[in-house]
Amino acid sequence: MARPITLFTGQWADLTLEMLAQKVSDWGFDGLELACWGDHFEVDKALDDDSYVRGRWDILKKYGLKCFAISNHLVGQCVCDRIDERHKSVLPDRIWGDGDPEGVRQRAAEEMANTARAAKLFGVETVNGFTGSSVWGAFYFFPPTTQAYVQAGYQDFADRWLPILDVYQREGIRFALEVHPTEIAYDIVTAQRALEALNRHASFGFNFDPSHLIHQFIDPVEFIETFTDRIFHVHVKDSRVRLNGRSSILASHLDFGDPRRGWDFVSPGHGDVRWDPIVRALNRIGYEGPLSIEWEDSGMDRDYGAPEALAMIRRQDFRPSDVAFDAAFSSD
Repeated sequence: MARPITLFTGQWADLTLEMLAQKVSDWGFDGLELACWGDHFEVDKALDDDSYVRGRWDILKKYGLKCFAISNHLVGQCVCDRIDERHKSVLPDRIWGDGDPEGVRQRAAEEMANTARAAKLFGVETVNGFTGSSVWGAFYFFPPTTQAYVQAGYQDFADRWLPILDVYQREGIRFALEVHPTEIAYDIVTAQRALEALNRHASFGFNFDPSHLIHQFIDPVEFIETFTDRIFHVHVKDSRVRLNGRSSILASHLDFGDPRRGWDFVSPGHGDVRWDPIVRALNRIGYEGPLSIEWEDSGMDRDYGAPEALAMIRRQDFRPSDVAFDAAFSSD
């Protein structure tokens, strides 16, 4: 049996859950990965009202859909970030409060702990998300940046996230960080460093998303094979590098979709991610979870792109052989 294919609802939060569920059911998806924004999954309502959780499942079941994970990227970003006015636009008012940075971080941390409690009530075992980082902005080492300065950022991450992860462990929930520029882990080396900072906490792993590795010229298969026991969830997302001698891999402060950028997100199957080696690597590590399409492409209509991406990954997903191809040559 092939792995289930779901759609991450984060980029569809302008639609109600019912509207989106009907769409993806008609397209042939197996389920949804619910974002904790829009009306798709609201943590406070899940904790306050048993009927809310039942109502979410009633909608999913009405359209024959499953759910394996919920995702709280926006609030998670604010646990470790240096908070500024940009964060207000992604947070509910109850988390932003008066905007005092440390207050925002503390309320975000409590919300991420509550997300584990809500996930347990909802009946899923994985929460995907971001962590934020107090040192991401210092990725280019000027003014001169010491390892002590960087290590202080990883210590801040550990101090803020270890209490949250202890809640996850008590609730039987796993937190999967989407390794991503702006996070405490954005490549293989920083992902290793994040794990070490947490003393390899059992509830911390990764939401593997090759689109954030490929434009850094990192082989996504190397990531899978480095963290074989920490791939808790998988996103199907793509990006395309388009360096032409004028464009920059740092994207030049240009909006997504601007053709002058040195890279951009594109619909799965239209970028530089090679899916066959990734599927083979997932097979090698025994990953049985969902393949969740996170659809982003400024140059393509999403109602065209999402079902096309579904068809692409269904063709690419395959199980390993259970027989040796040369067994028929044996005389035994």
